[in-house]
Amino acid sequence: RVVDYLRAAMARDGVESFRVLFLDQKNRLIADEVEARGTVNHTTIYPREIVKRALAKDAVAMIVAHNHPSGDATPSKEDLALTSKLNAAAGAVGVTLHDHLIVTRKGHASLRALGHL
Repeated sequence: RVVDYLRAAMARDGVESFRVLFLDQKNRLIADEVEARGTVNHTTIYPREIVKRALAKDAVAMIVAHNHPSGDATPSKEDLALTSKLNAAAGAVGVTLHDHLIVTRKGHASLRALGHL
């Protein structure tokens, strides 16, 4: 259901956007926020800012997602590096990163399912 929601919300965007689903202790949605919008193939994300938002929302977990306007859901090396940094930063303050999803019009990739979380 999360993937379907995210694909409906952002898969058709012409530029990359990065959003965070902030979750409570029972994995219920606290907030869904677009944290950044970029260009057709890049957006800049700062793990520190994402973690600050999670703490401000009293979130204990989160799912992050971004779209690939190109239609190719394959994670880039930058996507993998961001996931690693975000997971470490969130974990250091007790926030669990459940997944990083990449969505496109025709598909998606889960970095957890691919073994990167």
